[in-house]
Order: sequence, then C-alpha cells, then structure tokens
Amino acid sequence: RDEVISALNLKPNDFVALSAGSLNAARKTAGVLVKTLGAAVPGHMDKEQYTFCWIIDFPMYEIGEESGELEFCHNPFSMPNGGMEPLLLAEQGKLDPLSIMADQYDLVCNGVELSSGAVRNHDPEIMVKAFEMVRLGEEDVKAKFPAMYNAFTYGAPPHAGIAPGVDRMVMLLAGEDSIREIIPFPMNKNAMDVMMSAPSEVTQKQLDELHIALVKPE
Repeated sequence: RDEVISALNLKPNDFVALSAGSLNAARKTAGVLVKTLGAAVPGHMDKEQYTFCWIIDFPMYEIGEESGELEFCHNPFSMPNGGMEPLLLAEQGKLDPLSIMADQYDLVCNGVELSSGAVRNHDPEIMVKAFEMVRLGEEDVKAKFPAMYNAFTYGAPPHAGIAPGVDRMVMLLAGEDSIREIIPFPMNKNAMDVMMSAPSEVTQKQLDELHIALVKPE
C-alpha cells in the first residue's frame, strides 16, 4: 500500500482502484470499475450532458488465454495499421506482433458503445499474411472464407463501414440504464421471447424435412 501511495503521489481523499489476476481478467475488472464506480457516486457524473469519444487503439492480435498462442483480438478482417509492412516485420522478428494495431474504431458516449466499425482488409495478400500470423495459411483462408477471398482477388477498392447502435442512442436519450427498457419485446435471461413464445418446440415433420435427428442421452 505504501509503495502505491508513494509511486502515485497520493494525497488524502484520493481514490485508486487496483485489479489483479491474469491480464484479461484484470482488464475486465478495471473496465467494470471504470464504468460503475463513477456512476455510483452521487454528484460525480453530470447526467445532463453527452460526452463523446472515439476509440481507435485496437490491437490486431492477443495471446489466447487457453491456447497461449497468438490469436486475433477482435475482427480478423480488419486492415492492420500500416498494411503489409508491420506483418512482414513481425514475421521477421523485428516487431512484436502484439504491437500491431488494427484499423478499427468505436464511437462511445457516456461510456456506452454507440457504433463500431473498421476498414476492411480488402487485399488478398495482406489478408493471407494476417492469417499466417495465427498459423493459418492461404489454403485455409480459401477454404474457410471462399466467397470473400474470391471476391477480393478480382480487385476491390479500399472500403470501411460502421454500424450505428440506434437502440443504444435511444436508451441514452430516454435516460435508461438498460437497453431492455427501450426494446418492445426483450428476451429474458434464458434467451426466450415470452411474447412470441420463442423458441418453441418443433414437430417431427419439420425435423424430417431438415434431416435433423434428435438423440436422447442414454
């Protein structure tokens, strides 16, 4: 405790929250703290204003908790910042692959993600090289994503997109804390729509049409 106080030059009434554990677990804990602590303190946040922020520093890769190997962090089809160059440098051991950033962006308002998007990795050579970093070769890319790979081989212009979360915008405008409050028929915790009785049981005829067999456990 004393080392933290000294390192951060803390004074009386300063507040510091620490999270521990594995890197991903600690990050998630810190994220929850940032989101909930301020809102829990009366008068700390001005609820009458909307503060926007662009998040643009997204890692392209991460070390998987279970595999312990390099994996895509978010969207594998995003363009790496710098295109092919950082991938080649990482392949040659001249650059830490974890330092490669993806050309992705999120729009946040009052701590709520409103929109998310990215620049598409439209170049087949860069796409293959990006997948080679996670131990998938060109044949794997062709087999797993044939439509996208084949389309890009004919040439595609650089393009990007963003998906606005209109429902989240309405939630903020309505002053609600949960998106469920502004959705007409929200699902319950069991992912059921009680108004529509969905999901419902299927008939044996429907199963037969789709060649689906249900096998009861012994």
